[in-house]
Amino acid sequence: MTTDDIQQLLNEALELDELIVKIDGSHANITAVGALFEDLSRVKKQQVIYAPLKALIASGELHAVSIKTYTPTEWQREKKLAMLS
Repeated sequence: MTTDDIQQLLNEALELDELIVKIDGSHANITAVGALFEDLSRVKKQQVIYAPLKALIASGELHAVSIKTYTPTEWQREKKLAMLS
């Protein structure tokens, strides 16, 4: 499993504006940006990202996933804040 594998799975399943995947062993850190997160609860946002990864998680190939989701507006604000710190 590579970052490209995870990116491909998520990009094929979801309409995302931006996707950042970092892997450390069997742990993935995922940052996803898209309008689809607009009116979803935090739990629902996580479920949206987990769904395409179920097979990898079930097989044990992917053990842990950390997820951050943003709408495009939230992402712009987050990037501005990151530049200030």
